[in-house]
Amino acid sequence: MRRVIEILLLLGLIAAGMALAGCATVGVQPWERDLLAEPGMQLDDDPVMMALDEHIYFSKEATTGGAGFGGGGCGCN
Repeated sequence: MRRVIEILLLLGLIAAGMALAGCATVGVQPWERDLLAEPGMQLDDDPVMMALDEHIYFSKEATTGGAGFGGGGCGCN
């Protein structure tokens, strides 16, 4: 029984070590940012359609006030 507990403890330590080692490379390195900044990697690569979608969204959601400026849609800045 003691041998089983030792094996389970060893496996738990190995699993914890692997989980911690997997988190060591989280994030984008500076030399990888140029690839992620390409137009094909954007969520919406068509600026006209994105502006139209934002206009429609913020016209329907009057309380949000839009993106990048103050106010709540009620005219009180």
